[in-house]
Order: sequence, then C-alpha cells, then structure tokens
Amino acid sequence: MVKHIILWTLNPELSEEEKQQVKRGIKEGLEGLVGKVPGLIDVTVNIDGRLASSNADVMLDSTLESEAALKGYAQHPDHVAVADTKVRPYTVQRSCLDFEM
Repeated sequence: MVKHIILWTLNPELSEEEKQQVKRGIKEGLEGLVGKVPGLIDVTVNIDGRLASSNADVMLDSTLESEAALKGYAQHPDHVAVADTKVRPYTVQRSCLDFEM
C-alpha cells in the first residue's frame, strides 16, 4: 500500500469566508473520489482544527493499493477535474509526501 499526503496553502488574497468555502469544496471533491478511482482505498481531507503554528491550510491523507494505483489516480479524469476546479485555482503552495507502507 502507498500513502499519498499533500499539504496546500491557500491563496492569502482569499477572504476567510472564501477560504472556508474553498476548503469545503476540496474536501467534498477529493473524498468523493473513493469508489470512482481504481486502487484508491481511502481519502481524508483535514480542513478544521488548524493551530496557529501551522504553515499549511489543507491536508490530504490518502491510501492507495500501489504505486501504479497512485500513478493512475494522478491521471484519472475525475481526479484531474477536482484538481483543476477545486484545488489549483485557489492554492499557492503544494507539498507532497508519497511512501510505501
């Protein structure tokens, strides 16, 4: 199995209300991919409880069957649609950690 963890920083020009709306959209979009993307086992998007010591706004914690499944996920049309409409337009920084479990 493979863990795929992403941290995003939202565009600081967004208002707090816009940030909350964007976070909800990211969460709904990415968590909704389970059952649609082959090999995607689990997705949790953390958008609440951020402490002041944090330097990211949103965390994706996902589990996939294999590295091949991760590559398929990255190119899957449903994932690309979420990334292009709910994530990329509103984020300014992305960090990724992928590892085998």
